[in-house]
Amino acid sequence: MPDLLEMLELSAEVVTGLPDSAEITARLATHPGRRPVDALRAADLSGRPFVQPRCGVGGHEQMVDLLRGLARTGPGMLSVTIDSYTRLRQFTAAARVLREQPADLNGYPLVAHGWHRARELVDAVDVPLEVRHGSPDARELFAVSVAAGISSFEGGGISYNLPYSKAVPLADSLAAWRRVDAACGRLARDGVLVDRELFGTLTAVLMPPSISLAVALLEARLAIEEGVGCVSIAYPQGGEAHQDIAALRSIRSLGQRYLPAGVEVYPVLHEFMGVFPRRQPEADALILYGGLVARLGRATKVVCKTNQEAYGIPDAAASAHGVRTAALGTSGLLDFVRLDEDRIAEEQHWLEREVAEIVDPVLDRPDLAAGIVDAFAKGQLDVPFSASVHARSAVVPQRDGTGAIRYRDVGHLPLSAATRRHHTRRLAGVRSRPLIDVISADVNYFSDAHAWLASVSADE
Repeated sequence: MPDLLEMLELSAEVVTGLPDSAEITARLATHPGRRPVDALRAADLSGRPFVQPRCGVGGHEQMVDLLRGLARTGPGMLSVTIDSYTRLRQFTAAARVLREQPADLNGYPLVAHGWHRARELVDAVDVPLEVRHGSPDARELFAVSVAAGISSFEGGGISYNLPYSKAVPLADSLAAWRRVDAACGRLARDGVLVDRELFGTLTAVLMPPSISLAVALLEARLAIEEGVGCVSIAYPQGGEAHQDIAALRSIRSLGQRYLPAGVEVYPVLHEFMGVFPRRQPEADALILYGGLVARLGRATKVVCKTNQEAYGIPDAAASAHGVRTAALGTSGLLDFVRLDEDRIAEEQHWLEREVAEIVDPVLDRPDLAAGIVDAFAKGQLDVPFSASVHARSAVVPQRDGTGAIRYRDVGHLPLSAATRRHHTRRLAGVRSRPLIDVISADVNYFSDAHAWLASVSADE
């Protein structure tokens, strides 16, 4: 059986000094209170999603203090958010900035700090950690993460390439992530289950739910082919409760349809990632709303935001407040809230149909990774507002009169005539305006509600 670290084909500057595979596996297996998969299972059984904040700073002691402070707020999991240099494998640059001005880093440079220090992060709190980053090639970062004892790792070859990178070939990122997933498969065979969270959030703003879920399912299929046994499928809150709840609930039924029995599947909600309100009360209300949507959608966890989102990277106090606010939404405090279940069911019906129309042709290809590359080249898979030259970004989303996200233009997605008519009907009551004005108003849906309301009207 191939060695865990050899499977990753690591660069020499990182692999030197890492513990051997047996020691890494033993470390991961001996922290039962810090295993992410245990937290996910417990939350799923309880029926109440747990809250996870984002957090990452450059300095080591500052990161330890941040984790300890956030642990006191009662999250189910904590994040180690990685800096931009490390995400792009610029490890020497990350180490230089860490030496000279660590406060300039926009996350924790895990590779530069090394696995010894990273183990101090794991041991500092009794809450499991997850590495969040944005890397099209995360092999070295994954190796240091598991050497530290962290067994929850976010990302994939599509979702951590097309939203973030301009020119990384999709075939290259899929191949790199295949090695990460194969290493997870090796760990699973050795009794260590790694939680692989798939970033269905993509470009985050105005993301049509069926694109989000289709991409996450395809990444899940690729991961499971390599032996991954636990996937968390993340979905970005769009803003209209019925549509968001339908999307979250569909993750379980789509998982049953497209993923093998025995694989653990957990729905995850990322709270609204668009332009946030600048006023604290409105921002807090949006965070509370996200927690409620996660609970009603039967999510396993919710990745929360803060009331400082409109101003930049939040401080520790704002992050702690965000955890507590989102937790109120997931609690029984709002059990009296009821939504139109028939409307949710209708949304779920159409959403699952759209996902099937997008995913099925790709799954029919003999080689899934090659099929994904070809489908993106032809626009049969697509991501709106992508930074990458390898996505056509021909899809144009638009909110309907309720705030739900529809397809104004499906681009080259293989959606049926019936599905296209459905979206046309749902947008029929929206006033026709220049596309740039529509998108601007829709992006600012929560930050400037009055402007958005002025952009829509009843049937004219």
